[in-house]
Amino acid sequence: MTTTPGGTGRPPIVDLATWQAARDELLLREKAHTREGDAIAAARRRLPMVEFDGSVEVTGPDGPVPFIELFQGRDELIVYKHMWYDGAPPQGQCEGCTTTAWHLRDAVYLNARGVSFAIVTTGAWDEVAEYVAFMGYTQPWYSVRDIEGPAGGPMGYLTSYLRDGDRTFLTYSTTGRGTEPANPTMALLDMTPYGRGETWEDKPDGWPEGRHACWYWRTDADGNSTWGPTSRPTAQWTRPGATPVTTLGRHGTYH
Repeated sequence: MTTTPGGTGRPPIVDLATWQAARDELLLREKAHTREGDAIAAARRRLPMVEFDGSVEVTGPDGPVPFIELFQGRDELIVYKHMWYDGAPPQGQCEGCTTTAWHLRDAVYLNARGVSFAIVTTGAWDEVAEYVAFMGYTQPWYSVRDIEGPAGGPMGYLTSYLRDGDRTFLTYSTTGRGTEPANPTMALLDMTPYGRGETWEDKPDGWPEGRHACWYWRTDADGNSTWGPTSRPTAQWTRPGATPVTTLGRHGTYH
């Protein structure tokens, strides 16, 4: 026998044995999903790669440096390519990229495995440096303004590179929901009864309808989710000096 507290919008209440049986049934699907993910990762390791000029210069805190320096002497490198609004203050920068970069503040375990990590963006370095300082990021950032090809190119991507001596190669790149492995909040929300709280999700009858995708990425000073001009990317409210705002300040070009 099952019951539902408070009418709709809650999972049914069952005894532990019934719950365990349902959990075990779902576990079979979860294990199949994991095995398929392993198979996809194996196929990913078998992709071909593209050589590119690793001497192309990107700009960081020490000025122009060749892209190959992002490897920091290691053979593998993962780069997050952060979108950028020219001329915009911190609250006007890309919400999704802010969400991803905030989750990637520490690469100690990547480094232990022999993989370096960096963030690149098309913003002018002076603007980027101010943003990095405001956010308190400690991972290396670089400007790839006006750089085409594998070292630069479109933003909003996670990209993997390989180094062989002085030669550099593009091995993998993904965007959209493909970047979610870098954002564990998404996977954790998927474990909760109400998920991400977004309209596109498949939900039982009576569940909250949800809101537009990523509605919780921006909030106002009181913590209310909104994408209006008084909001900032949610993580920014933890930063010293983050004050209420009245404009997103997006006066420039979005790269």
